[in-house]
Amino acid sequence: MKFGEFMASLQKSELKHVYLLAGEEHYYIEKAREKLFAQLFASPQEQAGALQKLTGVLDTDDLVGLIETAPFFASKNVLLLQDTSLFKENKEEGDSKKPGKDKKMERLLATLADMPEFSYVIFVQNGKADKRRKLYKAIEKCGAVLEADAVRAWNINDWLQGKLQSMNKDMDREAMAYFSGVVSTMQTISLEFLDKEFDKLALFTKERQITKDLLTKVFAGLPEVSVFAMLDAISERKAKKAMQLLRRQLNDGTYFTVILALLTRHVRQLWQAQTLQKQGIRGKALAKPLELNPFIAEKLGRAAMQFPEAVLKRNMLELIDADYFLKTGQAGEEVLEHAVIDLCRGQA
Repeated sequence: MKFGEFMASLQKSELKHVYLLAGEEHYYIEKAREKLFAQLFASPQEQAGALQKLTGVLDTDDLVGLIETAPFFASKNVLLLQDTSLFKENKEEGDSKKPGKDKKMERLLATLADMPEFSYVIFVQNGKADKRRKLYKAIEKCGAVLEADAVRAWNINDWLQGKLQSMNKDMDREAMAYFSGVVSTMQTISLEFLDKEFDKLALFTKERQITKDLLTKVFAGLPEVSVFAMLDAISERKAKKAMQLLRRQLNDGTYFTVILALLTRHVRQLWQAQTLQKQGIRGKALAKPLELNPFIAEKLGRAAMQFPEAVLKRNMLELIDADYFLKTGQAGEEVLEHAVIDLCRGQA
């Protein structure tokens, strides 16, 4: 199950006795674990008495023994297995080639299929779990699996809708477009950071609808926000506005490496969008190959067709060289200014 579906299932149905939280998005895993703990334990004292944490290499017979051991000073027995070897990718066919290990695994599978009423097992795997494993398939059948896929700009709307729902707020169209644009410039998306920023945003207004002006105030301190405005001006080929924004960023202390990286990425995306459209891939269909939000991908595609291919190619090569020259002190901020002017002029 994806994150939204998994969290909804915890609200609607009784707790299962076996869970697997696996994937690359730590934020989703942590939120799911917190929700499970909140439903399993009435207090921190109960959690301290009932929870056992295990990591690393684990003998399956030892795990069976722990599952079947009745709690002494608590009403339940909860086992949290963090990054054990049980879900690592198996390059051999099947789960094992050794008959002894097969029998031990079968005992564990049988135990998970018929869990004692007092025992709960939560497997946590940071990284993708091997779906070919019998253990994975057994948990899918008798428990529940969270697939915590990494969040990228093109699929962040799932997280956003869930966050807005939890805040009892929504966004107008302009705010949604602005948010998608800002996120598209982020080289690494931190949901923990965005979560805190939206909590901060909730303190700014009692209104249900979030506007673009409000988002701008909250995200104003992010380097990506001012760079996003500059990239937008370049896409529209507004040289004066783009240069003003570039100078403002440099004067505010934004490192040239941040500006250079995002500018290079933007030119690469324009070039890719142009190439894809020549192949017949247009509009929102650009989202997947570019790994962008569909709205942003469509907008980028329209902008890309306004640039001669020679201009994009020339600037891409010059920006790659600029990275070396800037870092070695052989050039200054003028190389960024030249790239911005050349792109906006668009002369092949």
